[in-house]
Amino acid sequence: MNLISAIRSWLVEDFGWKLFSLLLAAAIWLTAHRILLESGLPASADGGSTLTYGNLPVTIVSAGTDVREFRLLQPTVSVTVSGSTEAIGKLQANQIHATVDLTDPGSVNHEKQHVDVSVPARITVINVTPDSIGVIAPPTKN
Repeated sequence: MNLISAIRSWLVEDFGWKLFSLLLAAAIWLTAHRILLESGLPASADGGSTLTYGNLPVTIVSAGTDVREFRLLQPTVSVTVSGSTEAIGKLQANQIHATVDLTDPGSVNHEKQHVDVSVPARITVINVTPDSIGVIAPPTKN
């Protein structure tokens, strides 16, 4: 009889808090599960598809205090993306943004700059051609 009363006491005491904790845990799990599905981390059920966009313009990002007019040796890139058939079907070229980060002035004219590409959720960048571009900076005035 002691064991039964101990189990009953364990289940019944603070029942409201136990129910609240269970509901909170379920809400957290469902939220995390939804975020993972929307981020495209799991493989798509339809196998997905790929698509290549050519001649996408590259935007230069530089420090606000740097007013020099940089030029890119190649102003466009080709980007191959993949995703679910539904996501690829809705994707527009203007949703893909290619940038070259020139906020570190020390690296300009010393090496090619890496091209960063941002795409919408559920889309993955497969390839960027070229993946780095030479930058021409006008001489600084002393």
